[in-house]
Amino acid sequence: MDYIKKEYMYNTMEQNKVTSPCISVCKTDPVSGFCYGCGRTNEEKNIWKDENTSNDWKINNLEDLKQRLSDWQLKAFEESYKSKIDTGLSLIKKKLLEKSKN
Repeated sequence: MDYIKKEYMYNTMEQNKVTSPCISVCKTDPVSGFCYGCGRTNEEKNIWKDENTSNDWKINNLEDLKQRLSDWQLKAFEESYKSKIDTGLSLIKKKLLEKSKN
């Protein structure tokens, strides 16, 4: 396969990739079993890491996560997730990077 075809396939795969909902909080509530940041269970985190997990499953899971979160937690998640999609960094990582530069 020539270089241009490989590059096209790689770019197409990257465009179809669903961004992980991890927003770098990564603390699990001991009662509910949900992450305080993204709302996922440990099992869901493992499914997201599996290369065979479909984008359809990931998109449905994102909707499930948003149903679990409410009020300030949902707002914080949505803002940080948008930042991650737009810039590659969650708001927490962005602030840590800015702090380290000062």
